[in-house]
Amino acid sequence: MESFYALALIAGILVAFVLLVLIATYHNSFKAEIPPDVDQPAKLRFYHCIYTLMEILAKNLESLGIFEEHILIRLIVGGLPACSDSKLCIKDLHFDEVPVRIYTPRAPSASKRRGVVFFHGGCGMFGSIRSYERICRYLARKSDSVVVSVGYHLSPEHNYPAQPLDCLTATVHFLKTAENYGVDPDRIIVCGDSAGGTFTASVCQQLVNRQDIPKICAQVLIYPLLQALNFSLPSHQKNAFTAFLTRERAVHFILKYLKKDCSMKEAVLAGSHVPESMNLKYRKWINPDLIPEVFKLSYKAPLPTLFLPHVHEETKELFETRFSPLLAEDAVVCRLPDTCMITCEHDVLRDDGLLYKRRLEDNNVKVTWYHMEKGFHCTLGFFGYGIFSFPSSSKIVNHTVNFIKGY
Repeated sequence: MESFYALALIAGILVAFVLLVLIATYHNSFKAEIPPDVDQPAKLRFYHCIYTLMEILAKNLESLGIFEEHILIRLIVGGLPACSDSKLCIKDLHFDEVPVRIYTPRAPSASKRRGVVFFHGGCGMFGSIRSYERICRYLARKSDSVVVSVGYHLSPEHNYPAQPLDCLTATVHFLKTAENYGVDPDRIIVCGDSAGGTFTASVCQQLVNRQDIPKICAQVLIYPLLQALNFSLPSHQKNAFTAFLTRERAVHFILKYLKKDCSMKEAVLAGSHVPESMNLKYRKWINPDLIPEVFKLSYKAPLPTLFLPHVHEETKELFETRFSPLLAEDAVVCRLPDTCMITCEHDVLRDDGLLYKRRLEDNNVKVTWYHMEKGFHCTLGFFGYGIFSFPSSSKIVNHTVNFIKGY
């Protein structure tokens, strides 16, 4: 027994030593900007340090060939199992080979319920049905809706565009079979956060011309990524180093998600992947001049950059409307359903949401906008953990519930 304790002590000392070395080596990685007016800044800094440490460890393990970076990060963001819920009937199924989990309120309903299709965030590489369990349960209970959480296949094991295609497949299946689950097919809402918000926007755009299935009645976009042309918008500058999603980390994960060479990161950040003709074409939609002045207080116009044709060729997926829904033509945008847009002040993707909101409004689409002044990217992922959560986490979910209950 004494030898066991001795070995445990030695192992603990070694682990502590390794962690200290990692912290010292990557000291600058821990210097994220934690805005003083963000939700509970001390708590956010603590979480950021823990996440950064695990990310550094993951990168080192990948460089040693032990396992790839995304494996450890998935474990970190995977969430803890939730307790049983007597108010819901929960089933795991497959919609045309796409895993889904369906949450149905047990209380009887006098009529068919509304349905909510939920796509989780995580850059297309992280997150799962389990990690969003608490959120989907809450949505189902509080809005008295049947919620379908989609477990789309993740990159890099499944190449893009498997993720948005899985989301589309699951949505179409549910629209066709909604009545089998006690759902009114004319009262189905699509919802997602971060990359899930991207997939939500993409799915709704792809369904506008479908005549063989019911129409989506509304969409909820929670701090979505909606374009990959300009990474120098006011929110990119203001929140370039804010936890958890820095400007650099956003592009790093985009390239990893698409299985591209991450050495192109600086070129993409600078905008060298976009030809001038494309910048001119989309300037009417992606332009800091379209951002309200209150969000541009410290904005500085970026210096012109040199176009790099080889980077453009390698990153052509970024210009697809499936990846960058903000690039869709007006003929598509004007036919989109009512929209709930949720943005966070301390988020590099804030302006994607603001620009899409304006486009929708310009095309006479009804938009309900909630702006979390103290919110940050990833705050939704902390929902349901009591004192370990953030006020903005609950606010986002409750705004979503209130919007859903209107349909």
